[in-house]
Amino acid sequence: MTHSEHTGREEIQRMLDRTVAEVDVPGIVAEIRDADGTWFGSAGVADIETGRPRQEGEHVHVGSAGKAFTAATVLALEAEGRLSIEDTVEKWLPGALDVNGYDGNKITIRHLLSNTGGLFITGLAPELTRRYATRSALAEHRFDIWTTDQLLELTVSQPPIHEPGTAFAYSNGGFYLAGMIIEKVTGNTYAEEVARTIVEPLGLTHTYVRPADETGYPQPHPRAYSGLFMKDGVDPTDITADNWESMFEEPGLPPLDTTEFNSSWAWSAGNVISTTSEMIKVFNAFASGSLLPSAQHREMWTMVSTEGGNWMPHSTYGLGVFGLDPAVTGGLRLRGMAGSMQGSHLFVMGTPDGERTIAVHTNTEFKSWQVLFQALQAQFGIPAVPGV
Repeated sequence: MTHSEHTGREEIQRMLDRTVAEVDVPGIVAEIRDADGTWFGSAGVADIETGRPRQEGEHVHVGSAGKAFTAATVLALEAEGRLSIEDTVEKWLPGALDVNGYDGNKITIRHLLSNTGGLFITGLAPELTRRYATRSALAEHRFDIWTTDQLLELTVSQPPIHEPGTAFAYSNGGFYLAGMIIEKVTGNTYAEEVARTIVEPLGLTHTYVRPADETGYPQPHPRAYSGLFMKDGVDPTDITADNWESMFEEPGLPPLDTTEFNSSWAWSAGNVISTTSEMIKVFNAFASGSLLPSAQHREMWTMVSTEGGNWMPHSTYGLGVFGLDPAVTGGLRLRGMAGSMQGSHLFVMGTPDGERTIAVHTNTEFKSWQVLFQALQAQFGIPAVPGV
């Protein structure tokens, strides 16, 4: 159903309307699946120029929610006896980390998938920000295709920031390495293994790893709009985890249409196309344990603290997935997957049994954690989170 008289649906719709009005989001959708059935709501537009509204069944980029696909694929291979997440990187990719102070004998696959390997924050790599951080740079490089060799170079282009296993730091590089291990173990492409271990078993028909040369979306889809740019003249080498916010453009500039954009730089760190409906199906399978054997399901949801890790507040992280601290949810256990990139932000959250789930997508990148937490307040009745 697309309209509902159930208590709470109206509050979700108010949240959507408020987000468009207050958070500078062109369009937003929410899809809910729970004991009352399925509900879909939207606000804003899919296309700024035509005013076309958002609709059900749109194909969208899920960003770093794709990390959960990588983790689940690795865990499926472990269940098949083809690797262990305690294997070192050196075992499968000998010599790959013999640079810049890294040690592949100390970093395990578990470290890669939990963001605890000590790899620097790859999203701040000067080579990446040089290509995409300003409007003029993105216009020049928006169709660049990244190879796995280039992604490996990016992963180790800066020294480690801590010893493996001692802290959390959100890094795409660990998932690039995991994707390379998947290909080394199986002899298949990363996309083929995601299809074999996740897409086909779950009967998904609108979900796939985006090919390296693809720059658009299947129909239907919203236009993608980006307003997250550094000021012209910013030197990427000056950007740090502490000063990056001050480097951004002043608010109020018109967004840039980034619908036609090559996202091969994301690869196994998050280059999946899907729909909100199918992402709910994926999340419910991951959260409830219906896809992976029990041992691998427990590993996926064995959490570490994200304190000081430049990521979501009040959260813990598993293998490509996250949870919220029950202290801020009124004791309710909530699990999730989330991702943001140029022109797209998606999160899916729900209860561990997969019985109550919400998926939200905006056709612009991450703007504020308040979108997520206000959606959870509306759907699950959690308390307001201080500071968000």
